[in-house]
Amino acid sequence: MKVVLEHLTKKFPSRNKKDKSEVVAVNDMSFEIPDGKLVGLLGPSGCGKSTVLNLICGLETPTAGKIFFGGDDVTALPPEKRGVGLVFQNYALYPHLTVRQNILFPLQNLRGEAKMTKEAMEEKMLAAAKLVQIEQLLERKPSEMSGGQQQRVAIARALVKTPRVLLLDEPLSNLDARLRLQTREEIRRIQRETGVTTVFVTHDQEEAMSISDVIVVMKDGVLQQTGKPQEVYNDPDNLFVARFLGTPPINVFDGELRGGKLFIGSDAVMEAEGVADGPVTVGIRPEAFRVRDDGPLCCGLVGVEVMGRDTTIISTNEASQSGLIRSVISAEYAEGVHGETVRFYLKEAKVHLFDFKTGERIRPAAVKAL
Repeated sequence: MKVVLEHLTKKFPSRNKKDKSEVVAVNDMSFEIPDGKLVGLLGPSGCGKSTVLNLICGLETPTAGKIFFGGDDVTALPPEKRGVGLVFQNYALYPHLTVRQNILFPLQNLRGEAKMTKEAMEEKMLAAAKLVQIEQLLERKPSEMSGGQQQRVAIARALVKTPRVLLLDEPLSNLDARLRLQTREEIRRIQRETGVTTVFVTHDQEEAMSISDVIVVMKDGVLQQTGKPQEVYNDPDNLFVARFLGTPPINVFDGELRGGKLFIGSDAVMEAEGVADGPVTVGIRPEAFRVRDDGPLCCGLVGVEVMGRDTTIISTNEASQSGLIRSVISAEYAEGVHGETVRFYLKEAKVHLFDFKTGERIRPAAVKAL
């Protein structure tokens, strides 16, 4: 089921008695969720991603704009008629019911032509339980289960009605790191097996990038960029997206363009043609650095962290906005790193230029590492 949002806006009344202006949670958002894909809604807390989810499922009514499921305008349709399955952050299981009863509950509330026989409900319940691999836990109650098992019950309950769209609101935030990794892999497996169009809300960029077909990056209710995870990482539209994606985060410098060259401090590090002279913000991914004795970028060496296959060099530069620079290199090249300074050669594909004032991406006609 393809989902299309057209100029979607949601405003809430202000709770500030002195300031009566409305709070804009979602601001003129338009994007398309392809049929059968898993889309990650990604952004910091308070950016409006959960509000978008609530608008899609019908728990909130948009101030402006429209929502389409396939060719159907569902903007004014109540939640129970949209054919969505929703998994909440806290799972929202009924504590007095068993796993079996929790999964059966949505089917038992069907009315009219959709009403099912007990045999049919039992069959669908078992199929959903097997899909999430909890068929052996059907007689347990939520209090007798781990967080990961409860999460699976919540997903089975959302899937048992065969929804047109599955919505997951930060479903992994209550799990520990190891269980979070296992559960996100399970979510991806289930989504692929069912083929249901899925929207996954998270503030964790690693989660979103690892399982999503498409990510939608938001900030302050405004869509910043959408695309395949690796494409957005490699080609960010602005400084916010570049900073939000990536672990370790992108290194940011104050730079300057002069005579077709990019300067970081006093070092000319790259040729950049077709861009006017002036100050710029420079983003350099940690994997862009290569240690080389004659490298154009000189930094003060702070230390070296060896972590198995990779090594992180920690250094400083007066032009760095964050103070410390983290450069990830292969461990075999770290042996020669010593002394007070370290010099780097930069991979041009991993160096991004942004407007000094607006943070919007600057794309030179040609770039070449020096």
